[in-house]
Amino acid sequence: MAKRDFYEILGVSRTCTEAELKSAFRKAAMDCHPDRHPGSHDAEIRFKELNEAYQTLSDAQKRASYDRYGHAAFEHGFGAGDGFAASMSDIFDDLFGDVMNRRGGGRGGPARGSDLRYNMEITLEEAFFGKVASLSLPTSVVCDLCSGTGARAGAKPRHCPTCGGQGRVRAQQGFFAIERTCPHCHGRGDIIDDPCQPCGGTGHVTRERSLSVNIPQGVEDGTRIRLGGEGEAGSRGGPAGDLYIFVSTKPHPFFQRDGADLFCRVPISMVQAALGGEVDVHTLGGGPAKVKIPEGTQSGRKVKLKHKGMPVLRSREVGDLYIEVNVETPQNLTKRQRELLAEFEAESSNKTHPEASGFFARMKDFFENLSGA
Repeated sequence: MAKRDFYEILGVSRTCTEAELKSAFRKAAMDCHPDRHPGSHDAEIRFKELNEAYQTLSDAQKRASYDRYGHAAFEHGFGAGDGFAASMSDIFDDLFGDVMNRRGGGRGGPARGSDLRYNMEITLEEAFFGKVASLSLPTSVVCDLCSGTGARAGAKPRHCPTCGGQGRVRAQQGFFAIERTCPHCHGRGDIIDDPCQPCGGTGHVTRERSLSVNIPQGVEDGTRIRLGGEGEAGSRGGPAGDLYIFVSTKPHPFFQRDGADLFCRVPISMVQAALGGEVDVHTLGGGPAKVKIPEGTQSGRKVKLKHKGMPVLRSREVGDLYIEVNVETPQNLTKRQRELLAEFEAESSNKTHPEASGFFARMKDFFENLSGA
């Protein structure tokens, strides 16, 4: 039976680049990998074809010979064979390398402890001034009685007979040897026949710990603070993990924060807006600040108070405080107040309400022109 074209096997054109060739092989190899089709003879044959095609076309000299002479260029033993592992190593390092490496502390050696997360909620005032916070949390620590071995005092763990103390076993399937965590010792490499009672053979016990955390001035919502070595205890003498404090800020009844700037919505009377004046607004830094309201202030106008916002984290800079004015319409008027407002409205002109007069005039012109068209 005639051999299939190598380019056809990989599903690429004869002008494909090296990157396109590698990508096509990776995808096809994963689809028909023998581990995904245990016992399938067709999958093994397909995988052999893919390897032979890729080994040939990924080599510049072999590809040039194949493009010129086809399969005849390799009829005398030149081509795929013992070079299988070399041609495949880069591909399967990409596919499986990260997964194998992330298992951590393999082969029965020291393993780093897990990292821990703690969510801390603080007030805006605490974010402004900073604080030293005390927290208490349950954490896995090394058992004092067995010093982390997991064995009762006077007893010693023995090497796992299944993996020989390596913590991993090697299984041959199809063309590949795959390492897995030993099912007997669960990756420890040792078997504990006489476990320590307080820790149950794990080498760790859970205890409540009290820690102090420095919350710096200007800390923002979502800031992550790392405490090195304050996480879970490591295994077999490995280092402890880290503790990560995730800071969130409670909503404030008066201020909203945007970075280092603060925003506050302040209601004023219609008379204050018309005649102007001053209002006192408290700041987070302490004490009231006088805010000047210009004559004829409209609702929504913002007044900036420089350097009255939040301190910038790890800096001497300070943000600003923005006061947004909200003009309040009077309610529950007396008869006399209603009469005065009616007199005022009757005597008002376009100069008194320039925005309203201009708006309605523009609207009228717009729709008259629209209907005339």
